Amino acid sequence: MVRAPRAVEVTGPGGTETLAARAVILATGSGPKSLPGVAIDETTVISSNGAVRNERLPKSIIVIGAGAVGVEFADIYAAYGVHVTLLEALPRIIPIEDDEASKELARAFRRRGIEMKTGVTVTAVKPGGPGAVVETDGGALEAEQVLMAVGRAAKVTGLGLEAAGIALERGFVKVSPRMETSVPGVYAIGDVAGPPLLAHKAMAEGVVAAEAIAGRDPRPLEYANVPSCTYCRPQIASIGLTEGKARENGREVTVGKFPFTASGKAVALGETEGFVKVVADKATGEILGAHIVGHEATELIHEFALGRTLEATLEEIVHTIHAHPTMSEAALEAVLGALGQAIHL
Repeated sequence: MVRAPRAVEVTGPGGTETLAARAVILATGSGPKSLPGVAIDETTVISSNGAVRNERLPKSIIVIGAGAVGVEFADIYAAYGVHVTLLEALPRIIPIEDDEASKELARAFRRRGIEMKTGVTVTAVKPGGPGAVVETDGGALEAEQVLMAVGRAAKVTGLGLEAAGIALERGFVKVSPRMETSVPGVYAIGDVAGPPLLAHKAMAEGVVAAEAIAGRDPRPLEYANVPSCTYCRPQIASIGLTEGKARENGREVTVGKFPFTASGKAVALGETEGFVKVVADKATGEILGAHIVGHEATELIHEFALGRTLEATLEEIVHTIHAHPTMSEAALEAVLGALGQAIHL
């Protein structure tokens, strides 16, 4: 518990003691959220924490929430033969991703027998049937277990933050570009410091905070350049703006897309699901966003991450020779498509 600026009270087996330091970093992370009135007991209604500790497979499971966590666990349970029903309140699964990525994953899940219901509001979760009954505005569903995947909340309670004068914003600790809180000498990183709630973002923030504490002038994070990665099958990775968001922002865009069915390496690997899609400014060639669905998408996204960091244009990627046969050359092919110069389609 933060007792005073740069002092922390710690309670352990040996009792309670107060530790003082030149700087304090808050990295308490986040915990799973639930719907109002629905208690997570980690037996019938489980969180992602309980899901990884499950020692037996249920015959059926309802996953509430089809964001990254929801689709990842839907994929895992389906792979073990569990009947999975995936519920999402918004019109499509993985709603923060590009619309085409969402449709591609939905097709892949449908082929594997994962049942999906979108635009569904859950009104209650009660004991019943084989384990639980999930009541929705479209009717009741039954399953042996229910997995809550409706998001995560920062762990900010019980830490004495308010008494120490540490400001919160929308449930997260408010930080400066140097990751310093409203109290000098106290820093916050990771989930507790706000979205995106991703491990690699947290690590990068830790570097910024450490450099600030060491007296350096760290370069602030560019949050628009944090890759988003979803580890289901097929994998999904993205960076920057979706096509829809770019158009909403008034940008005139050009879009290139290359399917892995046309990739020799993907065919050789037997991994032809998905595509690479790039969204760019039509006039300048600035890479506004990139979206990949498919085998090792979370590895392939870094070409576009580096491109955005270096402010590369479509033309500069075109003039970068990509080895053949590789999965990575699909990125080049997508860029060629955005320029109207597609070769292998």
